Amino acid sequence: MIRILLLLVFTGSLSFAQSYTSTIRGTVKDADTGIPLVNASIQLSPAGLGIGSNAEGIFRFDRIPVGRYVLTVSYLGYETITIPEILLESGKESIQEIRLNPAGRQLDEATVVSSAGHVAFNSIQAITIEQTLRYAATYLDPARVATSFAGVATTNDQANGLVIRGNSPNSMQWRLEGVEIVNPNHLSNAGTFSDRATQTGGGVNILSTQLLGTTYFLTGAFPAQYGNALSGVLDMNLRKGNDEKTEFVAQVGLIGLDIAAEGPFSKKSKASYLANYRYSFTGLLGAIGVDFGGESINFQDFSFNINLPTAKAGTFTFFGLGGNSSNTFSPDKDTTAWEFQKDGYNIIYKNKMGAAGATHAISLGKRSALNSTVVASGLSTSRYAYTVNKENFEDRKLFESDKMAKSKISASSIITHKYSSEFRLKGGVYGTWQFDEITRPGDLGLISNSIKGFIFQPFASLTYYISPVLTAEVGVHYLHYTTTRSNSYEPRGALRWQVSKSGQFSFSYGRHSQLQLPQVYLSGSDAFAFNRKIHPTKSTQFVVGYQKKFRKSSSLKVEVYSQELYQVPVSASSQSSFSAINLVETYIDQNLVNNGTGNNYGVEGTYQKLLTDQFYILLSGSLYSSKYVGSDGIRRDSRFNGGHTFSFTGGKEFKNRKESTWGINTKILWIGGFRDTPIDFEASSQSNSTVYLNDQAFTLKMRDYFRPDLRIYWKKSKAKFSRTLALDIQNISGTKNDAYSYYDTYQKKVVRQNQLGMIPVVSYRWEF
Repeated sequence: MIRILLLLVFTGSLSFAQSYTSTIRGTVKDADTGIPLVNASIQLSPAGLGIGSNAEGIFRFDRIPVGRYVLTVSYLGYETITIPEILLESGKESIQEIRLNPAGRQLDEATVVSSAGHVAFNSIQAITIEQTLRYAATYLDPARVATSFAGVATTNDQANGLVIRGNSPNSMQWRLEGVEIVNPNHLSNAGTFSDRATQTGGGVNILSTQLLGTTYFLTGAFPAQYGNALSGVLDMNLRKGNDEKTEFVAQVGLIGLDIAAEGPFSKKSKASYLANYRYSFTGLLGAIGVDFGGESINFQDFSFNINLPTAKAGTFTFFGLGGNSSNTFSPDKDTTAWEFQKDGYNIIYKNKMGAAGATHAISLGKRSALNSTVVASGLSTSRYAYTVNKENFEDRKLFESDKMAKSKISASSIITHKYSSEFRLKGGVYGTWQFDEITRPGDLGLISNSIKGFIFQPFASLTYYISPVLTAEVGVHYLHYTTTRSNSYEPRGALRWQVSKSGQFSFSYGRHSQLQLPQVYLSGSDAFAFNRKIHPTKSTQFVVGYQKKFRKSSSLKVEVYSQELYQVPVSASSQSSFSAINLVETYIDQNLVNNGTGNNYGVEGTYQKLLTDQFYILLSGSLYSSKYVGSDGIRRDSRFNGGHTFSFTGGKEFKNRKESTWGINTKILWIGGFRDTPIDFEASSQSNSTVYLNDQAFTLKMRDYFRPDLRIYWKKSKAKFSRTLALDIQNISGTKNDAYSYYDTYQKKVVRQNQLGMIPVVSYRWEF
């Protein structure tokens, strides 16, 4: 396969080079109000071109040779920003939506990868389309890009679940267009211990990168507008389609087929559409020797975004997405090849998810803006496990079955007002109606329980530019859940001190809360007795950071953080090691109380050089501790206390000729091994199932996780289209990382389950 790739690269490089061009254009607006900024200065390097924005804040550079560029935007009274890593390819325009914030004293130039008015003094990263396409083994998924960031650990090769600063993946929140949605991932059971659905992760994001704009990844003490999350937020934003010309993208690879189309509805308006469809055929991976353990994996999805700007009524968007996926394990018909307990089962897992919504943005004069969003989203999963008769495969008996349904209707309305150049007030409200239903086996057959309620979350924040070197933000977030009648008052605060043009200190504080998982509310010794009195888990977080900017779009950032968790659900028994802090996807059959605690603390460092001079580096790492206390009063390591994370992400591009480029990219993950609980072999043998020594919870440390990924690509431009041929290899070393241990009823012994090995994926992308 690699020989074929290199042959195509060599053949393509011999073609006659011509000078192909395209367009870089966009708008410059005030980040708070959305008002266009007239005559903003826009510099394009290394082209050496400079222009000003027009009365509508629009700028454009036409007939620019394809290649990589850096855009610098400045305006009197606003921060100057630099946007590097702009890739201009023939057949596709580069459209930049730029939002400028008011200026205090700033770094030499605030280097960003995108700007959309997000303000967080600490712990925020922007994830762009270009990064998702360039980084190794992302599979067009922004969550997999996030594993390159400090303090972030992947839970499994198969999934995009994220352990952030020692917290469970379930402590994270997914947002779309600024509001909370259900888990937007295919195969939400991927990589789990019990093969059941999780609340926040999955095999791959249902929203393809073709449709996404910039995704903002926040950790730590969040600004006041974010609630109902403890560890992190993946805030996804849809990009609008090209409003001047029709463009297409087609990608085919061993993962599947991906097709996108965008363009204007007519030449007389700026209304545009963007649509994307994906269909997987991952079964073809078996043709090149990739073993998924007898599993057949399939998924497909469709998404769209319609942008409708008006002259006086603001801008409306209408969007939607939907996807279904399945994972079927079929036993080998050669029963002599059976090795493990799972080999004697036929397991069918299905996952369906959909969302639809609308947004409205309007400027209210020169000082205010109103942004509103409404999204309805739903998710359903089912899992059936059958035992198979060795003598007759058609004779199978239902062994396990469970279903989960989840739906949310989320709405928000946020107003931003600038009192003066020193004061900005932002306030609004989030409202979410949510419904959860779980169906699982019980002593008398299947049990179906549900819970529903309304989440009310108003917030307000004030940003004060105290002086040219000092900026403060104070705010408050409130959360009320009608079902449990829970209330949470959450003060927030942040301070940024620009000690020089190239360095700044920052401090953030926040009190946060998060509602419990459905299986917590629907738990109890009596299957029909809900734990309705369980309140949200709360935490107090502090973050202190320092950032130093160097030349050529490089910087160093160090953050120290502390997170104290309380009101954590633990067993009502006085002698139990159980804590909801460690939950992933399992059910609970015990009564719970909000008496547990936990703490996470650590230090993170990140050195980043963005893609200039044809190479980039993102080097990040952290040292951390994650502990908890159950109802037995013993302080233990949490399941996710790996102790350290390390990530190296980097790459180099080589210009063969003007329109031919090939690059090599790598990502190396080295993560401290998570914790496991010893298995009671004698009890497991007697019960013929896995029985843990819960009084020794998480005393076993698994081996460190190590995974090097590689991406090699070749890009070639023609007059009206460009194409990219790429080879991604996840885990090129073939390292067999630990997953979990269990008592195997077939082998009658404790077995250590490994994660996936090497996965090569070839793809061909065509933009026109």
